[in-house]
Amino acid sequence: MRFLLDAEQRDFARSLDALLASCDTPAVVRSWAAGDHVPGRAVWARLAEAGVFALAVAEKYEGFGPLPLELTLAFEALGRHAVPGPLVETVAAAALLDRLGDDRIAAAKLPAIASGKSAFSLCVTSLGPYALDADMADAVFVVDGDILRLAGGTGSVQPSADPARRLSRPSEGAVLAQGPAVAAAARYAADVAALATAAQALGAGRTLLARTVEYVTQRSQFGVHIGSFQAVKHRLADTLLALEFAGPLVHGAALALAAGDEGAGGDIAAAKVTAGEAAYAAARTALQLHGAVGYTDELDLSLWIRKARPLRDAWGTPAACRARVMGVAR
Repeated sequence: MRFLLDAEQRDFARSLDALLASCDTPAVVRSWAAGDHVPGRAVWARLAEAGVFALAVAEKYEGFGPLPLELTLAFEALGRHAVPGPLVETVAAAALLDRLGDDRIAAAKLPAIASGKSAFSLCVTSLGPYALDADMADAVFVVDGDILRLAGGTGSVQPSADPARRLSRPSEGAVLAQGPAVAAAARYAADVAALATAAQALGAGRTLLARTVEYVTQRSQFGVHIGSFQAVKHRLADTLLALEFAGPLVHGAALALAAGDEGAGGDIAAAKVTAGEAAYAAARTALQLHGAVGYTDELDLSLWIRKARPLRDAWGTPAACRARVMGVAR
């Protein structure tokens, strides 16, 4: 199959990239990691104005979607610029509430997601006990089997490999819905989250590669740029190939999800593991080729390096994704 983005999709990706380039996201990430959410909420508002969250919300609830392919383009840009916050969890919560079939709950929450007025977090206990950025979310939804709860509170923020990923355990709360519809909606929401995370990892990996290429063409050793060394070229070429291979898988999985294909879950798992591993490899390449400076918090690239491993594991570890692709798990 030959697949190319159309002009409108390319324009959307470019405009979002330009918007985020003007936001000084490294400073936003550092503030977010320190618990200051004000700069991040300002970026959130600009993303909402650009229509990012409306892509995950149906038109009947004041959105534009659901549009999975456009959503992956948006999350690639978010990953390229390391934007912090429960971005994936908010669009996953939108998918959950839409698929739940309870118009009362959907009408109360989804317009606020589309407009950017509300940021939500989502915890599916079968995938892990923590909710991302629950300390700043307007609401935290918890799915435990076939029960959907609205968390009554959250515990203290736990340490993370990425300081901007602020994890905490949600507490018990009011039951919003219960039954097979909850479990089915949660599976769909987890697929949306895995797809968005794959796109985010892909974007982060591309920034890691681009900045590393820039660095090796400037740093000299033995009187020549280290980018001229054959071993360095091979390492960068392997990283590029992995990212280029992951891109079509992410877009193909989005198309399968949009079409409602039965095999969309497997496609998303394949995209997730491939993009996650490619981004993690890009982080290791960046760290190695930057040398000792790559370990410093002062280097902006460290913000991307520290995201790669958590993004690889979030919403489906490599082992779980591979098992799903092989049909071992559903």
